[in-house]
Amino acid sequence: MGRLFGTDGVRGVANTELTCELAFKLGKAGAYVLSGEKAHKPRILVGKDTRRSGDMLESALVAGICSAGAQAYLAGVIPTPAVACLVKKHGFDAGIVISASHNPAEFNGIKFFNSEGYKLPDETEERIERIILDQAEEIPNPVGDQVGSVHILKTAVEDYVSYAVQTIQTDLSGLKIALDCANGAASVTSPMAISRLGAETLVINNTPDGMNINKDCGSTHLDMLKKFTVENKCHLGLAFDGDADRVLAVDETGRLVDGDHMMAIIGLDMKKKGMLAHDTIVATVMSNMGFDEMARNNGLNIVKAPVGDRYVLEKMLEGGFVLGGEQSGHVIMSRYNTTGDGLLTAIMLLSVLKESGKSLSELNAIMKDYPQVLRNARVSNAKKYSYRDDPVIAEHCSRLEEAFKGEGRVLIRPSGTEPLVRVMIEGKDQDYITQKAEELVRIIEERLG
Repeated sequence: MGRLFGTDGVRGVANTELTCELAFKLGKAGAYVLSGEKAHKPRILVGKDTRRSGDMLESALVAGICSAGAQAYLAGVIPTPAVACLVKKHGFDAGIVISASHNPAEFNGIKFFNSEGYKLPDETEERIERIILDQAEEIPNPVGDQVGSVHILKTAVEDYVSYAVQTIQTDLSGLKIALDCANGAASVTSPMAISRLGAETLVINNTPDGMNINKDCGSTHLDMLKKFTVENKCHLGLAFDGDADRVLAVDETGRLVDGDHMMAIIGLDMKKKGMLAHDTIVATVMSNMGFDEMARNNGLNIVKAPVGDRYVLEKMLEGGFVLGGEQSGHVIMSRYNTTGDGLLTAIMLLSVLKESGKSLSELNAIMKDYPQVLRNARVSNAKKYSYRDDPVIAEHCSRLEEAFKGEGRVLIRPSGTEPLVRVMIEGKDQDYITQKAEELVRIIEERLG
């Protein structure tokens, strides 16, 4: 973990932790590092989600970009994966997204993509950090006509939607789909794309006001969508997060279909069509034990990565795999995009549903979950990695693992974006693992709080 960068860019409370001064420096250093030695004036695409602080940070970021002699192209409110897609499509030298994803409205973040649409490797982020924090390199200050300028990419939404809809050849007419856009970046693009493919769309939480992004809605709060899907007799519901790089589904009965289940459904369909490279899916250490069981029963291989879509992508690129993702709904299909893409995942899931003629609950039956409990221990950012060296926490985890005798597991990891240590316990008895997870959270907070 870097000094500025977490697992998904630089994040913090806007205007206190993520300040305009820092945004300016990130824009300037990022433009300098990502532009490299270009014969032309570098072009950088900038997108954002619907947070009120987005305009403020965009202004500061863009000033930094222009001060480094690069040209900023503003895409406006648009999903994170759209920026990754359009950077490559239009030949930009880099892309930057202003978003804090699933976090509440007071947070914001800045994340970068290179000219190929990939998130930055650690060494590139570290170089940007050294420039900002240590003045390790001096960035030239161009003058006159060498100063950068600002442009608007008016076609950004249409370009992304047009690309997304052509990834399948399936007519989705006859399907009735509930969409929860989290009052975020999906509010325009997802309903437009899914309607264009022929489905009837019933849309909720698509009226962003700058402060209601992710508020009791979207992929982190599914109760409203579950109720709405059942009451309106929809074939399924889809819930995006604030920047639409992830999606979760609910079936026609209102039951959750998470990232593991969507990868199982999509992956088996790809395997049947001979499109799943090496019959392999890349998952994370957080994936349910039922996912491994499903894979064994269906001739699939599972490769495990650390938590974080960037680490999933690394494993995919290393092995030449084409499908990977996280339980949280970050799913990467590398044939179509370079990062998690909620809209593409949704479209692929809908395509399998329509072609199979089955309900989502029938498709979902391919995988049975082990009970899994997730709890957060609130600790300071400074101490959230210290659990690794704490003997009391280590001993408690060891005793739990022994008690499971191979039929359960304990996983602890620091949040990459918040002052939390996440505790996951999996096993056969829901009440038992819930009790043990809450007990472990208390110990961690007492030791590290």
